[in-house]
Amino acid sequence: MSAKRIFSGIQPTGNLHLGNYLGAIRNWVRLQGDYQCLFCMVDLHAITVWQDPAELRRNTREVAAGMLASGIQPEKNILFNQSLVPAHAELAWIFNCVARMGWLGRMTQFKEKAGKHKENASVGLFAYPNLMAADILVYKATHVPVGEDQKQHLELTRDIALKFNSDYKTDFFPITEPLIFGAATRVMSLRDGTRKMSKSEESDYSRINMTDDADTIAQKIRKAKTDPDNMPATVENMESRPEASNLLGIYAALSDIDKEAAMRQFAGRQFSAFKQELVDLAVSVLGPINSEMKRLMDDPGHIDAVLRQGGEKARAMAEPILAQVYDIVGFLKP
Repeated sequence: MSAKRIFSGIQPTGNLHLGNYLGAIRNWVRLQGDYQCLFCMVDLHAITVWQDPAELRRNTREVAAGMLASGIQPEKNILFNQSLVPAHAELAWIFNCVARMGWLGRMTQFKEKAGKHKENASVGLFAYPNLMAADILVYKATHVPVGEDQKQHLELTRDIALKFNSDYKTDFFPITEPLIFGAATRVMSLRDGTRKMSKSEESDYSRINMTDDADTIAQKIRKAKTDPDNMPATVENMESRPEASNLLGIYAALSDIDKEAAMRQFAGRQFSAFKQELVDLAVSVLGPINSEMKRLMDDPGHIDAVLRQGGEKARAMAEPILAQVYDIVGFLKP
């Protein structure tokens, strides 16, 4: 087993979309051969804002189904939902006592999610970067795949590890390294090329969901916003046309080529011809995933069994590490 260990988490809040697949899940699948991997549905993070219990259960299964259908191999890695492993929450409390209020106050995602009414935000929303640090460090993960928007939280994880090690005069926790994937995997809205593809956007035509069938994928791509000109022929021209750049980026990512190569392939062509090729490619890649997700969702008992088995493996890994933390901190042994 590799000494390099990855922890990756995704919130089970429903509507997995193309951005989740290209920006995270596909990369996780490719890391399986080089790292010991833990893949987690972070349901404790999800409830920092209110969730309908029945929907949370369904969404947790759907995200698990999407990961399995995309190629995550639970027999070789650990796939589980966070709440199955109490050590996450237990270590998070210790980190609540290590992290400083000022550190959390600088977290840009809290400011964005809480908005102007931060006094009404849950304590969990404010403190969840400490739980994120616990997610990573309870397994002594050496690497975490992150997008640019999560880099700040990983830096906080590193700060917490350093302060814990310093406070208790130990080198117990590793200083986790980021694995940051390129900008080509950043997928924008099909309705506005300047905004990130998101499940929270009102129009379903703004995103391609991993549960969309072939006809729906085709319809969304054909209706995707463009501009009056033909496909761009230069990088400078592409950068000034966000919708064209986004669609070329999606084609490039699905083809495993860079965006400039995609641009050269379609330079000067009409959008209608390009979109048809993008439809064919997207359906060929996402169609089998969609079919497998539907098959898995029709058998929730199987998904639950996979997650339970993953939870057992994760607990077996986390509990000895937490016991050592308890000893370092000075808690009496049970």
